Amino acid sequence: MELSVIILNYNVRDFLRHCILSVQRAIQDINSEIIIIDNNSPDDSCEMVKIEFPELLLIENKENIGFGRANNQAVAHAKGKYICILNPDTVVSLDVFHKCLRFIKQTPGCGAIGTRLIDGTGNFLPESKRNLPTPKASLSKLLGSEKQQNAYYANHISEEEIGPVSVLVGAFMFMLRSVYEEVGGFDRDYFMYGEDIDLSYKIEKAGYINYYLGSALVLHYKGESTQRDKQYLDRFYGAMHIFYKKHFSKNIIVDAIIHLGIEVTKFSKLFSLKKKKVSLPEVNKIFLLSTDNVFYEKLKANYSKPVYQVELKDLSQKKLEDAMLVWDSNDYDYNVILENMRLYAHKKIRYRIRPIGTQQIIGSDRSDDKGSVVSL
Repeated sequence: MELSVIILNYNVRDFLRHCILSVQRAIQDINSEIIIIDNNSPDDSCEMVKIEFPELLLIENKENIGFGRANNQAVAHAKGKYICILNPDTVVSLDVFHKCLRFIKQTPGCGAIGTRLIDGTGNFLPESKRNLPTPKASLSKLLGSEKQQNAYYANHISEEEIGPVSVLVGAFMFMLRSVYEEVGGFDRDYFMYGEDIDLSYKIEKAGYINYYLGSALVLHYKGESTQRDKQYLDRFYGAMHIFYKKHFSKNIIVDAIIHLGIEVTKFSKLFSLKKKKVSLPEVNKIFLLSTDNVFYEKLKANYSKPVYQVELKDLSQKKLEDAMLVWDSNDYDYNVILENMRLYAHKKIRYRIRPIGTQQIIGSDRSDDKGSVVSL
């Protein structure tokens, strides 16, 4: 078998369904498998998978054992030569796995591959490509000086480029299963956050090169798996403590300064969370890109704002600034949807996607909030 796609789920049933549907489209001509591992979700995610995707391997944990341990557990069941670690709150473009396979086969010494991630508003997520968070890089991020080559984010590579980077994000990590096993997979000392940094670093230390593939698009709603609250900050900055102690600890004085810096940064982030968020502009009209007239009528019945059924070729002629665009993935593949989300990202448009074969629309207007699922 060539590819195993591993999706770790926790309590995001509808986003998981959407993710699976997009992956199934993308792997239909690849000898592959999808493995779902669930960390004891309180919703009915597992029942949904059993009913709607009975052909998939489903691993049900009876407790939440964390990100790294669960993915290691799933990889142990994988049969593919290559693996892709994938978040459930993602939507993959139609050609993403083909691009990763082609690149890794043509690139000797390739470790892991990451892609260009966009959020639910179509905007680029800078964590798609990062430098190693050395004390110097972390300090530059804290001080807001992100232009240097050794800054926290790998800004020396543009969003569209392909090039080597030190750290990839765990929402999408593609690699040889043998490389994953060689470096010991994800570190069990982390519960959530930091595992991707640690794994990326271990792959580099083993002599491989990690690459950012800016030509491949993946939508990461992010707010579903990354709730910005005190618990998130405790876990994230706790992971930074673990990473620094494992890989950069030098002496008592330097360690104390670094740990103080981490705590100060966490405190400042906690303070910023308490600030009132800027309200989003009101949606005054909805454009539905679909040929399904029944769905169009359902959408009109659900919203008080005017709903217009349009074609992609007419979109550039519309005033989009105060609109919601609803994409029907029964009519448009995810390459078209994600590329147009990216294209119109700065026009303050809200996006929703209708997953294949459903009567739902799914989307997210902020990368730090839970998204929206509307059943029609």
